Amino acid sequence: MAPDGKSNLAQADDDWETTRIELRNDLAMRMKSLRTTNGFTLEYAAQKSGLALSTIQKIESGRTSPSYENLVRIARVYGVGLEQIFASDAEVQQTTRMTVTRAGQGRKVRTKFFEYEALCNALTGKKIVPLVTLVENRAPLSLSDLSAHEGEEFIYVLSGRLELAVEHYQPVILETGDSTYFDSTLKHGLRALNDEETRILWACTYVDVIPDDLTSALDARSKITGAPTR
Repeated sequence: MAPDGKSNLAQADDDWETTRIELRNDLAMRMKSLRTTNGFTLEYAAQKSGLALSTIQKIESGRTSPSYENLVRIARVYGVGLEQIFASDAEVQQTTRMTVTRAGQGRKVRTKFFEYEALCNALTGKKIVPLVTLVENRAPLSLSDLSAHEGEEFIYVLSGRLELAVEHYQPVILETGDSTYFDSTLKHGLRALNDEETRILWACTYVDVIPDDLTSALDARSKITGAPTR
């Protein structure tokens, strides 16, 4: 029994909820900081990312957690790699080309159905984004739960049991030790199948900002801040 009379399970739930809120608020501050550093208005960020202005407002205020697809969209508009979405200010300043992440020391980011632990975050400009991800149990996936983005993905199941749905294919059940590789441009989604801890190694390729989009973003920043585009 916990000191305040709560059961250990109830106390663990309270602790997890506190951690969840802290992770979401931490991400919210970084998202707003990246936008303002670029000199972008909320309206411009919404227009270029294709997200609703209210969605970006909710992300920046910590009222909602973005999906992986939306994180990719926003990163491209801001002209950064995903590691800078996940990074602390100290990590962003590093320019190393080799890095090590000790067990459990990755940068954690919470979204609606996943908790990501970003690995080797001090190395910027990576072509592969390595994540250890805690996958939540939820209702069977519908078409609206699936999303697509540029790139490719690899998943290795570290623990638990999950269902992977990929457009044009029958859903597959993955057990501990199973792995899969698929084209991210196909709509896809995954969920844990029970309340057992389900954790995966998730490696996603990161496609750089399309040059025309980057040029537009730099031009817009120049107009807003008066800074040169080169």
